[in-house]
Amino acid sequence: MKQKKTSSGNIKKFKSKREFNIGMILFALVFLYMIVTVFLYFTSKKVSIYEVRKGSIVKDNSYTGLILREEVVVPAEKSGYLTYFITDGSKVKKDMNLLTISSKKLTTEATSSEDTSISSGSWNSVLLNVQNFSDNFTSSDFSSVYSMKTEINTELQNVNNQTMTAQLDQILSSGSGGDIQVYSAPQDGIISSHIDGFEKITIDNFKTTSLAKADLNTTEHQSGEKITAKDPAYKLITSEDWSLLVELDKNTYKSLKDTTSIKTKIDKDNETLWADLSLLTKDGKYFACLTYNTSMIRYVDDRYLDVELITEDKSGLKIPKTSVVEKEYYEVPSEYLEQGGNSSSQGVLVQTSSRSGNAAAEFQEVGTCYFSDSKDTCYIDTSLFKEGTVLVKPESQDTMTLGKTKKLKGTYNINKGYTIFKRIEILCESDEYYIINSSTASGLTNYDHIVLDGSSVKENEIIFQ
Repeated sequence: MKQKKTSSGNIKKFKSKREFNIGMILFALVFLYMIVTVFLYFTSKKVSIYEVRKGSIVKDNSYTGLILREEVVVPAEKSGYLTYFITDGSKVKKDMNLLTISSKKLTTEATSSEDTSISSGSWNSVLLNVQNFSDNFTSSDFSSVYSMKTEINTELQNVNNQTMTAQLDQILSSGSGGDIQVYSAPQDGIISSHIDGFEKITIDNFKTTSLAKADLNTTEHQSGEKITAKDPAYKLITSEDWSLLVELDKNTYKSLKDTTSIKTKIDKDNETLWADLSLLTKDGKYFACLTYNTSMIRYVDDRYLDVELITEDKSGLKIPKTSVVEKEYYEVPSEYLEQGGNSSSQGVLVQTSSRSGNAAAEFQEVGTCYFSDSKDTCYIDTSLFKEGTVLVKPESQDTMTLGKTKKLKGTYNINKGYTIFKRIEILCESDEYYIINSSTASGLTNYDHIVLDGSSVKENEIIFQ
């Protein structure tokens, strides 16, 4: 049998339909975006950013000052053994027994535990001082440590003085001390056994060489020590007022010419004190006399103190000097400003000509404008108006021509992703930073981001971070 041949002449081939793959397109777009972003990142200008924060700048100058006080040195009237019955540096009242000079040594040691015990009232006072210190202590005010120390020492001195006075009364009543001469306070004051020979120096008789800090030839007697007649037995400081005499350079002297009081810091205990200031010259040199009416007892045993004169202490927004730039503005009297248009925006009336050739005025917004301290002058961006533009005063026929300009200091704010000029008002400066007014209208605020190097960008420039 013959096999039949199959005919394929009627079979047609069709092209297969390709499916639309949206995933591949999205991937391609994302990939392209990444390439463009990376390219722009590496080719774009890098701008360093600074975050505005509150801060302060303190300007001070350090000096060594000579202490001047009202001091009376009391000499021994006879030779003998010296015994103090009041703790050095204690406040004393007139006629209070201070010390004795006797032909033989006196025994002043406590004979029982009662002699040295602290009364409940004194103990409670010490505990109260410690508790108040603990409750109110902050690391930023470390000088309070010295205040607490002084208060506790004073309380313990009072306890010891009471014990020593009772012992003196016992010795005098028993007659066991032999030939005893008792010295009492001629007036109220603070007793000290430190004698350095500078007690008679005043603001009128001081020598310029006395301000040079040097090792003092200080005499300090102790109980039980033998003293010779006419030798200094003690000194009494009779006033809470005291002064520090410091030598200044000529420039500092001139800068303080109109200053009557000044903030100071005593380096010994980091204490900040206000002082009355007076200036004087002597032997071609310049001096400042700092007068205090408190805290004298802290430095009763000192003759020299290191002190800082705080000539400037300003707080505000702290920004680097490198961020500051200048921008030119037209000076326009504030009376030419008005609110107009369809908003409450500020603007000016610009003189124009009508079709008939008559003069007319058209309102134009001025955007952000700044004002002088007296508010009588406003500053308008020069990019908004051509030089020579004529402004019309509202409700008047008066006109002015734009031309006079002033450069204002400011920084570039980038909170919105592009640079915006913000005016600043400088309060004070250091080598690297400015302290600026935080309440400048349309100015910077805390935590704003600004360009660290203001000269590296232009206004309205987009910033890639």
